Amino acid sequence: MNYFLYVRKSTESEDRQVLSIEAQLIECKQYAHKENLTIIHEFCESQSAKKPGRLIFNEMLTKIEQGEAEGIIAWNPDRLARNSVDGGLIIYLIDTGKIKDLKFPTFRFDNNAYGKFILSIAFGQSKYYTDNLSENIKRGIRQKLRKGIWPQWAPLGYLNDHQTKTIILDKEKSHLIKQAFSLYATGKYSLKQIRDYLHEKGLLGKKKKPLSIRNIQYLLKNPIYYGVIRFNNEIYEGIHPPIISKQLFEQVREILKSRHKKTRKKQKYNYIYRGFIRCGECGAMVTAEKKKNRYIYYHCTKRKGKCSQPFNTTEKEMTEQICTSLSRIWINDITAQKIYKDLDRYI
Repeated sequence: MNYFLYVRKSTESEDRQVLSIEAQLIECKQYAHKENLTIIHEFCESQSAKKPGRLIFNEMLTKIEQGEAEGIIAWNPDRLARNSVDGGLIIYLIDTGKIKDLKFPTFRFDNNAYGKFILSIAFGQSKYYTDNLSENIKRGIRQKLRKGIWPQWAPLGYLNDHQTKTIILDKEKSHLIKQAFSLYATGKYSLKQIRDYLHEKGLLGKKKKPLSIRNIQYLLKNPIYYGVIRFNNEIYEGIHPPIISKQLFEQVREILKSRHKKTRKKQKYNYIYRGFIRCGECGAMVTAEKKKNRYIYYHCTKRKGKCSQPFNTTEKEMTEQICTSLSRIWINDITAQKIYKDLDRYI
């Protein structure tokens, strides 16, 4: 019998995992050698199994449906599924004979009625652990907010203090944040000029990339900088040190509102691809415009800095590119039926 080896961890952070990808591979390969199991392919994935839709996992199941392997080796059942959809799909493929065996170094599975019952309990326990963990995290966030503590990674201008579990001023960046508010409050600078100024001063985002205009707009609208926490559209009084005064924040907000009213235009045309496609070079959004009141062209907004992409992609060319990309995607029958069912809910 041929087996696929599947290993998974939830995030890119090794220190937050029970067992890393490399450790799972070693454990499973040693187990396969001991049990004399034949592994024909390895599938490695760094994605949470809380929700269905893992690309590599789905690719593996598709290959099993096509008869390329009859079994799966994984470190533990929770590596395969932590949600009811994926867990049910595994059991369904066992029922239909597509999957003839599952092997785990930490769990015994027998392909019979009792074995499937125990496996369903294991999948259910995995889902319960995930749901319970989510509730505990949400409860912890609510408690932090009631105490005025910022509950996530520190925003730009602040640092996480792991001893006090609060945020403190980033001495290298907080003064640049204050300068951005002060300059914009004069009414003499645009968002683009503020972005360029901060870029010249060496202020970068969390991923060490220059800030975009949208980042600057979000920064100037964030009340955390005058000592207030806005979380899920609710306001909490924070205990962290403010970078600016509330008066300065209100001045900036009024200028943003007045400029938004002046620049707001009614959309004349309905461009079908605008608003959800990003430039493959710089990552900025792709926008569209109509020339000579006849031809529609798509191009990069270039709002994240320099970009060499041209300004001459027609809507017809864009459609051809999208159709070519979609034609390479193959969906198995089970996934297609799920999509049809979801579409029926909204049609």
